[in-house]
Amino acid sequence: MSQIISPLPQPPDTAQLLDELVGGKGTGAHPYVRSGALSEAPEAMRNLADAVHFLCLLHGRHPGVVDSAALKNVDPEARAWLEEAVEAFADERAFLSHIAAAVGPVPSTPGQAQSEATVAAQRRALDMLAQSDRHGCAVGAALALTLDWCTIRVLLDISAARLDLAANPSHLPDLRATAALAARLGASPPIQRAMLFGAKQLLLQHQGLWDLMMARAKARGTI
Repeated sequence: MSQIISPLPQPPDTAQLLDELVGGKGTGAHPYVRSGALSEAPEAMRNLADAVHFLCLLHGRHPGVVDSAALKNVDPEARAWLEEAVEAFADERAFLSHIAAAVGPVPSTPGQAQSEATVAAQRRALDMLAQSDRHGCAVGAALALTLDWCTIRVLLDISAARLDLAANPSHLPDLRATAALAARLGASPPIQRAMLFGAKQLLLQHQGLWDLMMARAKARGTI
């Protein structure tokens, strides 16, 4: 009697792994964001103002993560997605700057200089990540940023609404197209590992930013 060999289970593709990473380690999973301190608390506007200014420090300058990843890109399949993402993030930076100008100065908080130095170091870490020569690392960071920005954009929209500013629709790449690209590029195990490394490192910097925002809110007594 011939032995029946069951097919081996297929490992999750890169798109699924990225989605799980962002869901578990991204902005929307951070306790500060989940607490309502940026949306429902009495001091939510001050907390939002703080977050907007520090998001400007981290992501408000050009070139950003996606711009640098586009310059490093060697995958023809990723070219169209990255071009679309570059244009979309130019609009997102403009929107972020518009909110920062309207929201007023950074809320007075102890340790301001140290906070700015911390985010400057995070920015340098992101610059290095997006300029990595490791094949897949930069585009993994860009993909993770695009996915995590969906939650950050909700916070920006809340800020705009509170300031009576018009919020232009986001033109970030379609989630299905993003997932399809991640799955195709990550079909090679070495490239998948590099993509996931880039994604994890970007999300680690976002976690650090929200840790800092929570510590600053506690120092102000707004949570």
